Amino acid sequence: MNGQYLKKNFLGQLAIVLHAHLPYVRKNEKNSLEEDWLFQAILECYIPLLQSIESSKNENPFNTKLTISLSPTLLSLLDNKQIQETFPSWIKTRNDFLNDLPQEERNASAFLIKNLNDKYFYWQKCSGNLIEKFRVLKNSGNLDILTCAATHGYLPILRENPETVKGQINTAIKSHENIFGTKPLGIWLPECAYYENLDEILFNSGIRYAILDGHGILNSIPRPRFGIYAPICSKKGVAFFGRDSESTLPVWSAKDGFPGDKVYREFHKDLGWELPISKLQKKGISTKRPLGLKFHKITEVNIPLGKKEFYLENEAKKKAAEHADAYLLARTKQLEKLTLSSSFKPLLVAPFDAELFGHWWYEGPFFIENILKNSSKYLIKLTNLKEFLLQKPNLQICDPSPSSWGQGGYHNYWINDANAWIVPEITKAGSTFVDLCSKNFNNDLSTRLFKQAARELLLSESSDWSFILRAGTTTELAKERIERHLFRFWKLVEMIKNHSKINLKFLEDIEEEDKVFPDINIEDWRKKNTNLT
Repeated sequence: MNGQYLKKNFLGQLAIVLHAHLPYVRKNEKNSLEEDWLFQAILECYIPLLQSIESSKNENPFNTKLTISLSPTLLSLLDNKQIQETFPSWIKTRNDFLNDLPQEERNASAFLIKNLNDKYFYWQKCSGNLIEKFRVLKNSGNLDILTCAATHGYLPILRENPETVKGQINTAIKSHENIFGTKPLGIWLPECAYYENLDEILFNSGIRYAILDGHGILNSIPRPRFGIYAPICSKKGVAFFGRDSESTLPVWSAKDGFPGDKVYREFHKDLGWELPISKLQKKGISTKRPLGLKFHKITEVNIPLGKKEFYLENEAKKKAAEHADAYLLARTKQLEKLTLSSSFKPLLVAPFDAELFGHWWYEGPFFIENILKNSSKYLIKLTNLKEFLLQKPNLQICDPSPSSWGQGGYHNYWINDANAWIVPEITKAGSTFVDLCSKNFNNDLSTRLFKQAARELLLSESSDWSFILRAGTTTELAKERIERHLFRFWKLVEMIKNHSKINLKFLEDIEEEDKVFPDINIEDWRKKNTNLT
């Protein structure tokens, strides 16, 4: 059967790439905002995506192919036993809110109660071990799992200290290997950001392929013969795939994309904004904020939230299936135009943030499921990046262009009036740490101090905080996070330099709170050919 399937006359290949990431937001505080971020993503995105992939695999195993990057910080959160034990009570709180609604709203939100119970049953069945679910799909070849930089550091602004870039990459690789048992060959560069000669660091770390925005490929030297419709290979030996905007725009576009359809669920109308603060506080929620309880549809874009109509799940699912068919038909037409000869089969690469599917666009996982199940009917071969490279295609040798997938296509979203102050702060910290790593630290206490300083440095480098400051959303939280990790870093540096003033209680407390990357290796920050003193 497999042989017959592979002989099918496909027009070309489509690689959907999802980037699943959350910053390290572990906080020993029940009902915190950070807890909500993770649990809403689990409920609305990660479990539904796993269910969609598994459902498609059962029906169409040979064309159920996806690439997903699971960031090291997200994996660390998913692997945390304390977090796994807290999720059931978080679900119960939301069920309680829904069951306490007036009859009309309770009827309208019945689909949400059903969804909460369905996802909780899935969680219980796998004992909260979503990582194992991803591992099974990886081992079956349906998923290609990429890594990302350790804390999603924006690598171009770390380049002044190349060792800090190596620290991000090598820590990520070790973390991935510890969890999945194999080293990753592919990486999602944070924000798809690339700078000159980054490929050398990637290659030396064992990375063999990555994704860039389209102009990172199109502006390569020399200009690629097949544009973004085939990967290129850098002179250092790393393959780069380019984002095809035509394959992503129908989903990404806030104005004209599928997620804006009037029958889909309205993201901004959330019960958490509407309940009396007294009811929230009875459940231990101190402030008004989204609870992930939304049961109205978009209705019309320009009407007030108070005039939104109740959501109808069957209507929305029908529309998502129609949109999946429309998407596949458009890709068929696109591939027909691109097929230059019988020897060239184009590859369309469609990368997205994973959280778009389910969290931002509630119906997104159902859309993905329909893509996976129906693509072969449209003569589209689904593939993942690893599988494509295993076909041993002839790749043109090109030097990729500096780029990102952020607004403007380069680095200005992470270096601007709102967040540029971060760059000298983390650069100074990185430079200090690289210099410190030239010292000898053989005793156990020194090793603990160095390792925790490395963790705090990595956490301060997360691009999420810069993004939030530029976007103007939870800016106080972002600023506090950066300052917290830098304060801890400098205090640890002071202890390393002055052994007589070591505060063991401080060290133990932050080791417990920032419990990430247990096998972090300080050698990754050490300059080559350094003589230890």
